[in-house]
Amino acid sequence: MGKNLAKEPLERRIFLIRDHRVMLDSDLAQLYGVKTSELNKAVSRNKERFPQDFMFKLSSEEAANLRFQSGISSWGGRRYLPNAFTEQGVAMLSGVLRSKRAVRANVAIMRTFIKLRQMLSTNKDLAARLDELGRKSQTHDVQIRSIFQAIQEILDPPERPKHRIGFRVEDG
Repeated sequence: MGKNLAKEPLERRIFLIRDHRVMLDSDLAQLYGVKTSELNKAVSRNKERFPQDFMFKLSSEEAANLRFQSGISSWGGRRYLPNAFTEQGVAMLSGVLRSKRAVRANVAIMRTFIKLRQMLSTNKDLAARLDELGRKSQTHDVQIRSIFQAIQEILDPPERPKHRIGFRVEDG
C-alpha cells in the first residue's frame, strides 16, 4: 500500500465495537480516496450487499465513546452518525467501489484484518499455554515441596531420645 493511502497504520483504524472489529466510513473513504458522503451513497444504492452484520450505524453513545478513546475532538462536523463496516462489509465495498486505489486499499485492509486475526489467535494460544503451565506448576509445586521435605528429613532427621546400651544399676 502506498504512503499516500495511510498516514498511520491500518491497525489503528480498526475498532472493536459490538464485539466486531470494524472500520469507520470516514477512514475507509479516506483510504479509498473518496468523500465519506460518496462512500455512503454507494452503500445506500447497494443496501442488499450490506446486511446488519456487514455494516451498522453507530449509536450516539458509541460515537462519543469512540471519540473519547481515540482522542478525536470531532468527526469533522458530521451531521450523521458514522457507519461501521465489519471485515465482511469492507470486502463487500470492493464490489461497490472499483477504482484502482480502492482495490489496493481493500487488499491492504484485508491483509490487516488477517494479521489481526492471526495475532489474536497467537495470543489466545499463548494465554492457554500459560494457563496450562500455571495449573501444572501448582501441581508440581506440591510435589516439589514434598520431595524437599523428604530430603530435609533424610539430611536432618528429628532427634530421638538416646537409649543407653547395657545394664542399668539403680541406686538404692
